Amino acid sequence: MSQIPDAVPATVAVQATAAGRRTRNPFLFFLLRRVGQALVVIFVVTVVVFALLQMLPGGPARGVLGVQATAEQIEAFNRAQGFDRPVWEQYLLFLGRLLTGDLGDSYLLNMSVTDAIAQRLPKTLLLTGMALVVALVIAIPVGIFQAVRRNRGADYTLSALAIVAYSTPSFFLGMLLIMVFSQTLGLLPANAPQGGTVAAVLAEPQRLVLPVLTGAIPLVATFSRYMRSSALDGLSEDYIRTARSKGTPFRRVLSRHLLRNSLTPVVAMLGYQLPVMFGGALVIEQLFNYPGMGLLFWSAAQSSDFPVLLGCVLVISIATVVGSLLADVLQAILDPRTRGGIA
Repeated sequence: MSQIPDAVPATVAVQATAAGRRTRNPFLFFLLRRVGQALVVIFVVTVVVFALLQMLPGGPARGVLGVQATAEQIEAFNRAQGFDRPVWEQYLLFLGRLLTGDLGDSYLLNMSVTDAIAQRLPKTLLLTGMALVVALVIAIPVGIFQAVRRNRGADYTLSALAIVAYSTPSFFLGMLLIMVFSQTLGLLPANAPQGGTVAAVLAEPQRLVLPVLTGAIPLVATFSRYMRSSALDGLSEDYIRTARSKGTPFRRVLSRHLLRNSLTPVVAMLGYQLPVMFGGALVIEQLFNYPGMGLLFWSAAQSSDFPVLLGCVLVISIATVVGSLLADVLQAILDPRTRGGIA
């Protein structure tokens, strides 16, 4: 009878030890879990792209060689690329080529899809990155200002402007900016820089203003609304009232206490906005003739260059998954409560 009470504490001790091992590094556990989820999504994306490649009109060979290709050319192409093998072997070959960076060849550009994307992707990342930075620089203080001035004239005015900006299509917004700042006022050029490298694009900053503003304005509308809502919740928290009751200057309370805790929803939105940003880049690059991936995708769609189209879809999808992963990791750093209940 004396041994029964001793068994209970021993069991509790074993369970506590196991729980301690599981939560020894909760952030690492969260990171590994999110990386695993991202890899699964990327795998699904490769399956979808491979299926689209198989469903091309006339098969992959016809899509690459064109409608004028002979039966002998198609047979030789299928044999060289492994398209005459079973579907599961074709997918393994396709996956192996992807792992080595081989996305196929563009028939119209006389170059590989990888090289074509490598020339354009940095410029698209530059455009979307600059638009994102400009949007955050404007949206964060605007959102906090609206929260502090809630239900006043400035708050209502900025909210109305945000709704209008969010509802305006990118192509119409870009055309409106061209009409006002280029054609009417003559302050900015309507065409984007045409440099072949990022350095050449940055060498003409005045030509980047309108494309960047076209991409940034809708993001300002989105992020400022989330920042306003989050800041309103933060202003009602006890730690804000405590800091103010201690005589801490209000600006210091906003910068040191409210800002960091209010950034979590905005950071979470970054990952979800990546597909929207890339989708907007397709329109913006076509409108301003900006030599990025959007213009490459548009040209490939018009000329039915299927390998380039599928390569762009694959790269944009992977970039979206990676961006969402980075947003989740950054959110977990700012707010440990988002790590799936692991404290």
